[in-house]
Amino acid sequence: MLSLRQVPWWQWLGFGAGIVAFAAMFLPWTELTAADPEVAEALRDLPADDVVRSAWNSGFFAWAAPILLLLAGVAAVVFGRSRAARVNGLPHLWLIVAALSLLLLVLGWWLIDWLFSEDQRGVLAAGGVAIEPAVGRFLGLAAAAASVAGSVFDVRAARAQYRAKRR
Repeated sequence: MLSLRQVPWWQWLGFGAGIVAFAAMFLPWTELTAADPEVAEALRDLPADDVVRSAWNSGFFAWAAPILLLLAGVAAVVFGRSRAARVNGLPHLWLIVAALSLLLLVLGWWLIDWLFSEDQRGVLAAGGVAIEPAVGRFLGLAAAAASVAGSVFDVRAARAQYRAKRR
């Protein structure tokens, strides 16, 4: 039976990171901004869905990572105290999933302009409109970094645990 008191803090960190990443999916991930006041006013007059996008509307690189982080965090808390799961590589799997999520988020940030077609990017650039990351993307990236940190602690704890049993 799962005792929540036996779950170490780094596994709770992974779980919390997954929850934060999943919640961040519903916040703005991509927004259009303009330095010119007239263009900024025109952007404010547009429907919100045309100017601000959540992770669900920002492509695969935006929504895949938070879902992976949530699954990894739940698995770390639920199965993290199971000897069979730990021996079969759960800490390492968590590390791989967290690193992959971080990579997906960084790629999504780097490819943020590709959410729009070449023609749309040209029109936006000509109008002085920039495609910028929003608060959800920052939270997702922070959650991925926290999950990577928690998974590193878990791998180190698993290594120490099995080294001690060999002696």
